[in-house]
Amino acid sequence: MNEMVQLAHRVLPGGHFGNMASDIALVRGEGGHVWDSEGREYIDYLLGSGPMFIGHAHPEVTAAVLEQIPRGTTFFANNPAGIELAAAIVDAMPCAEQVRFLASGTEADMYAMRVVRAFRGREKILKFEGGYHGMSDHALMSLNPRRPGNFPHPIPDSAGIPARVQDEVLVAPFNDADAAVALIEAHHDELAGVILEPFQRLIPPVPGFLQAIRDVTARLGVPLIFDEVVCGFRFGYAGAQGHYGVTPDLCTLGKIIGGGFPLAALCGRADIMAHFDRAKVGEEGFLMQVGTLSGNPVAAVAGLATLAVLRRPGAYDDVFARGRRMMAGLTEALRRHGVTGQVVGEPVLFDVVYATGEIRNHRDTLRADGAVQAAVNRHLRAGGIMKGDSKYYLSTAHTDADVDRTLSLFDEALGAL
Repeated sequence: MNEMVQLAHRVLPGGHFGNMASDIALVRGEGGHVWDSEGREYIDYLLGSGPMFIGHAHPEVTAAVLEQIPRGTTFFANNPAGIELAAAIVDAMPCAEQVRFLASGTEADMYAMRVVRAFRGREKILKFEGGYHGMSDHALMSLNPRRPGNFPHPIPDSAGIPARVQDEVLVAPFNDADAAVALIEAHHDELAGVILEPFQRLIPPVPGFLQAIRDVTARLGVPLIFDEVVCGFRFGYAGAQGHYGVTPDLCTLGKIIGGGFPLAALCGRADIMAHFDRAKVGEEGFLMQVGTLSGNPVAAVAGLATLAVLRRPGAYDDVFARGRRMMAGLTEALRRHGVTGQVVGEPVLFDVVYATGEIRNHRDTLRADGAVQAAVNRHLRAGGIMKGDSKYYLSTAHTDADVDRTLSLFDEALGAL
């Protein structure tokens, strides 16, 4: 164990920040690669858990940040870059009429749930089992229940959550339109809103599912929130709502919009966003939101530079093409080695699930063979592949050579099983 890892184990609970494992410390990133404190190089499919969609240390992002830093790093006030970034988001996202900046996706999702409570004057939130919406009490309900309960009753995912929170959340099965619609119809008088990841962790929506949720919420006047912290600007410049052709009332954004710096956003219909404006809704309807770093100019210029790259014609073509090739190569390797598994996801975000049968929701993922997944991941790490436990994030900086190397190592890993 090297000195940096030893120090981490002394001063950090579990030896880490709560993110990746404690046996590694990353010191540098460039393009689609990272280097650890021992000098080892990795093809990086972790991408900082997704923000680095155009690669580490992109020269245009770096230049924008270096130009801004001597002018000031945060003001706790409006700044031109933040205003321009808000305008870019409004232009890009179909649902966006106004934007409120936060510093993290957790905050964005928390305020999304709070603002629909203010708008509807009701308290309950309906979410989908397996859906991740940050670290707030309400979000950490039935994210990853190992022993799923009966719908719509939620199961807390963490210690320290007040018991009463369970009474304020309803849980529906992802990709089961009939069950979800029935729950929304039965409880709509109690519901403040419905929140979901349009692409849930690794699982795409089945045809018609998102539209069914959109239709029932619109008919009953229940605001629909898309959590696009991961999907926003990744599945296309209009996010998952553009990719799948379904427009929510609100959406949350993060990761890519900060260009690697702490920044997130809540955006959507002006009549709902009005609850952040005391002059429009009065004292009773006003929702207080203050954040020291919200909309800070360094993150804003990094975000603007990132979005400028992604607006260019064909910006998404190569990464989607490489993702499709890599998904096909992983699938062929599974077939060739006779290993039970399937590739699940979209070309910019996917992984292998080592299970038979269709993967449509969280409960389906519980059939996966975690031991096989862990063994493959260990082999990949040893060979110079950095990825999370269950995701390949692709970036526009990855190359054909990166894909070739990854497929070769994956083939070796299956052979070693």
